[in-house]
Amino acid sequence: MAITPELVAGHNLSAEEYGRILEILGRQPNYVELGIFSAMWSEHCSYKSSRLHLRKFPTTGSRVIQGPGENAGVVDIGDGLAVAFKMESHNHPSFIEPYQGAATGVGGILRDIFTMGARPIASLNSLRFGSLDAPRMKHIVDGVVRGIAGYGNCMGIPTVGGETTFHSAYNGNILVNVFNAGIVRADRIFLGRAEGAGNPVVYVGSKTGRDGIHGATMASEEFAGNQTSQKRPNVQVGDPFTEKLLLEACLELFATDAVVGIQDMGAAGLTSSTFEMAGRAGSGVEIDLSKVPARETGMTPYEIMLSESQERMLLVCRSDRLPEVLAIFRKWELDAVEIGKVTDTGRVVLFFGGEKVADLPAAPLADEAPVYDRPRRPAAAPPPPRWPEEPEPSDYGACLRRILASPNVSEKSWIWTQYDHMVGTNTVERPGGDAAIVRVKGTARALALKSDVNPFFCALDPYRGAAIAVAEAARSISCTGGRPLAITDCLNFGNPEKPDVMAQFEAAVRGISDACRAFDIPVVSGNVSFYNETDGRAIPPTPTVGMVGLLEDVDLRVAMAFRRDGDRVALLGQTRDELGGSEFLRTVRGRDEGPCPEVDLAAERRLCELLLDLAASRSLSSAHDVADGGLAVALAESAMAGALGADIEVPGFVRHSALLFGESTGRAVVSFASGEERNIAERAAAAGVPLVMLGRIGGPRLRIARGDAPPIDEDLRDLTALWRSAFRRSIESAELL
Repeated sequence: MAITPELVAGHNLSAEEYGRILEILGRQPNYVELGIFSAMWSEHCSYKSSRLHLRKFPTTGSRVIQGPGENAGVVDIGDGLAVAFKMESHNHPSFIEPYQGAATGVGGILRDIFTMGARPIASLNSLRFGSLDAPRMKHIVDGVVRGIAGYGNCMGIPTVGGETTFHSAYNGNILVNVFNAGIVRADRIFLGRAEGAGNPVVYVGSKTGRDGIHGATMASEEFAGNQTSQKRPNVQVGDPFTEKLLLEACLELFATDAVVGIQDMGAAGLTSSTFEMAGRAGSGVEIDLSKVPARETGMTPYEIMLSESQERMLLVCRSDRLPEVLAIFRKWELDAVEIGKVTDTGRVVLFFGGEKVADLPAAPLADEAPVYDRPRRPAAAPPPPRWPEEPEPSDYGACLRRILASPNVSEKSWIWTQYDHMVGTNTVERPGGDAAIVRVKGTARALALKSDVNPFFCALDPYRGAAIAVAEAARSISCTGGRPLAITDCLNFGNPEKPDVMAQFEAAVRGISDACRAFDIPVVSGNVSFYNETDGRAIPPTPTVGMVGLLEDVDLRVAMAFRRDGDRVALLGQTRDELGGSEFLRTVRGRDEGPCPEVDLAAERRLCELLLDLAASRSLSSAHDVADGGLAVALAESAMAGALGADIEVPGFVRHSALLFGESTGRAVVSFASGEERNIAERAAAAGVPLVMLGRIGGPRLRIARGDAPPIDEDLRDLTALWRSAFRRSIESAELL
């Protein structure tokens, strides 16, 4: 096939990039080689617009075993054990085909984890949907949730937490970010490297089909509103039952010393796994594509290399152990075929039907993709907010009820009850708490897991919003008694070729970097998802953070629910006169306005250290992060979770609406035994954390009063019924079309 400018452009390569290909090869590429360059140099695989900025992240630390650059990051948790974890996106596929897009997103992140030698033990998801009344949206929500449930439940991996946001800005581009963590022996971690000339290269798992071809390229371009059905063939089709067999076969294999290197065939399929494994090791490989198991007849080398069929791995084993490797996969009724060998040439050479169909250097494709310093121009400053001079509401109880019934705050058991969150018997804290908690079997330890970002804050100020995402995740984990260890991220943005989007991205990376340094938390893995844009309209900047924390003793965990009549309630942290970006403004006032709340990273860390100290000494009955909806919502959530009311008096020097519903950062509501007031106050003062005593737990009502202002005085059972039913009623109010 002739390589024309139109064909090059159709592969999403610029004229300059094609010129670079000609320089590398010293000749014109053939059709297969062009497809390989297109996939490997796509934004999704090469990070060509983001790599320059991602170098700002802190990536090392005393517990870091494996940082960015492998299938997942790995952090030491003691006693010879480690946690491998990663977050990935499957945004475009999930918008096009919600069930399969979300399902294969789960499958992909699971393979990233068990490829490292870890057994996956828990998943989270971070979902952003459009307005529930937008076209297709209820169908999309239903499909995504069923897809996550269908794959995770069949695999026997619990989905233990996550977050869900609804806003019209996601009408044209939803976000499906998936996270998984697994446990691995610290001395049995496997990497994606093709080492040892002469060692066999083995294809294992499902057969290769035509699904998912150009999936990585599709994820690296904008949508047009009429393209959804046209791109359906680019979406992979998942089979969780095959993946379960693949998981168990790989873990059995990892107990031997036969494996040299292994990698998931994820984005760009056999292309990425082949070139990345060779590139990392500085080696080469020869592959006979005729030997690749195919489930469709007449597949071409181009299709075989670019297929993103699921449940496949590429591994390199010791040459003397090949029969043992093949026998293990035969036992689990999986395809396992020697398709090539490692060489020392530094090149990837592909054969098909006895003919050479590609001959390319490994390193330039794996490590030397173009790196762009895209132009950056922050958007114009928004006009001053319109709300500061507005009169205060006349009924704060009505405001609380509206916020509790809103899609972003209401309880989402309609979602998480479709997930098996208890399978594996490790789950200690179920969905709905500040952070999920899963025990590390055979030890007293547990992991605290949290995904977080407030995209409304990020839209107002990408730097602050991203820093707040890290701080809030750390605060949520600290509320449970877990010490934050490290993060992964999933950075979701619009078209990086637009200067305002690139300015958002650069600011968000700085925000995450500064916050991680303030907490001494490294970034050990992650993902960038650009081109989340339809018909020129980008999503809000959504830099999602996935954080892992460690509880040395799971029995010292702290929950958010009020526990005992008579316990005292206090607020830790400073409340400022802030309403910008709040759920109160969106739900009650109907406005998305700023400014973004302030963030004091030093104060955030002091609060986290205090929460950890109080948890370790068993001084707290409960702790709950103050976030979406503000103080009134945090109090209501703790009361509803414990089925215990409270009588609260809220002193302060800010507007009553800001005191109740403002979303000032760096705060937590705690409860403790009566008589401990002095002890808690002294320890807070010593830690440099403001403390305000609020009241006492007890009774059937939640009463929040302040001076002469109209009080909130609500029957707790009525609030709970509203909070628990509102989302279900919204999602089921019409057929899921």
